[in-house]
Amino acid sequence: MTKIIFLPHAELCPEGQVVEAERGTTILDAALANGIELEHACEKSCACTTCHVIVREGFDSLNEASDAEEDMLDKAWGLEPDSRLGCQAAVSEEELVVEIPKYTINMVSENN
Repeated sequence: MTKIIFLPHAELCPEGQVVEAERGTTILDAALANGIELEHACEKSCACTTCHVIVREGFDSLNEASDAEEDMLDKAWGLEPDSRLGCQAAVSEEELVVEIPKYTINMVSENN
């Protein structure tokens, strides 16, 4: 099991949270399985940026981002070099430290 440390987020996990996930589990699925209600408006299909996270430690251990993910990330609020979509970033054996951005752009809602 891989340890994922979610840094404090005012609404989703005010105290921060440490969870464990099996290799291959996405950051989003690990968060949801542990009560961290990270938004995922496109139902994990890599079609929005609502599950955008910033991987503060362990970024290089994640699977490589696809071109589709990179294209979506270009639209994310607060994009950083270590940004990933939580629905696409699968954990390996290395511990992760993950920050959930303060804001998201809910593209699905904006387009309806």
